[in-house]
Amino acid sequence: MAKLESLGIKGLESVHWYVHDLERSRRFYVDGLDFAEQGVSSPQLEKEGRQKSAVFQAGNVVLVVSQPVGEGSRAWRFLRKHPDGVGTLNYQVEDIDKTYRLLEQRGATFITDIQRHTDDKGGRLAQFSITTPFGDTTFRFIQRDGYKALYPGFVQHDKPHGGNNRYGFTHIDHITSNFQTMKPMLLWMEHVMGFEKFWEIQFHTDDVAAQQKRAHGSGLRSEVVWDPVSRVKFANNEPLRPFFKASQINIFNEDHRGDGVQHLALVVKDILTSVKAMREKAGISFMPTPGTYYDALPQRIQDLGIKKIDEDIQVLRDLEVLVDGAGEHSYLLQIFMKDAASLYKDPGAGPFFYEIIQRKGDQGFGGGNFRALFESIERQQKSEGRA
Repeated sequence: MAKLESLGIKGLESVHWYVHDLERSRRFYVDGLDFAEQGVSSPQLEKEGRQKSAVFQAGNVVLVVSQPVGEGSRAWRFLRKHPDGVGTLNYQVEDIDKTYRLLEQRGATFITDIQRHTDDKGGRLAQFSITTPFGDTTFRFIQRDGYKALYPGFVQHDKPHGGNNRYGFTHIDHITSNFQTMKPMLLWMEHVMGFEKFWEIQFHTDDVAAQQKRAHGSGLRSEVVWDPVSRVKFANNEPLRPFFKASQINIFNEDHRGDGVQHLALVVKDILTSVKAMREKAGISFMPTPGTYYDALPQRIQDLGIKKIDEDIQVLRDLEVLVDGAGEHSYLLQIFMKDAASLYKDPGAGPFFYEIIQRKGDQGFGGGNFRALFESIERQQKSEGRA
């Protein structure tokens, strides 16, 4: 297929969450992750939209979190079908009319036409939304020309409330989603959004010799697509035979009650300092990594061609931070929080989780760590009776 004209995406502006309990989210982001609360929805917007919202920010990570007020809101409709989850991804674009025209030509399904707003200082905002194959997660495209409020009806606090981003979050590295079958989404991302293939992997967590029978395990196929202009990346997973139903991808879909966003990867400047502080000061829980991973790590660093890393392996072991890469002294460090259902001890909080990542030259996706992560997810699901 010929390369499509770019939609003119400048970047991911914000992520819109729908939750049952806004106060619980406020405590998690402000008290736990040290995000600053930037503002809230106006009383008029809450009355008209029948949901209340707050905006949390750390670095360039901006999260809009909404809770239904009564019935009929977008948050209410989402939460009738799903636990807490990501309902909308908001992108800034260079030219809203061009983006709309290209998507219309490519057969996108529009939720709204272009909506235009002007603030009291003459700033302009134009936006529209489309449906996607990402379950009930929609995409919104936004062009700003001097319009300061995050959205119409947003009330900025005189001074941000709460956190100071002491963990050093900078931006969202990628969005990861799970599907029972991801080919329709990949074709849509290519033919409608104009994204391109970036990376792929497939494996089974209980690989055995070909002549032997597998007794259990979780398989998955993963493919990453990206927009080369904005560098927005989506990592996407589907179950891989055998044991489709036992795949942790399928279990996510059962817990989420459909396809959807599994996790967001948040970039930090110094992952060791950040994770140590999150564990000690905020009590954040992470997916456990077995000691055997670190026993094998020195040889694995050589086998991958990284040759050497700056970090002490004992510190990595103590913090359970993972390492991967594919070039000399070029690697990444990553760790995964427990999912929201585990953190909050509430199934209604859902199976979403956050990844913390620091890149030190490598732009891959930790292919060598996938097995360690998904085996860890399996153990967590089994311990909670969800497998």
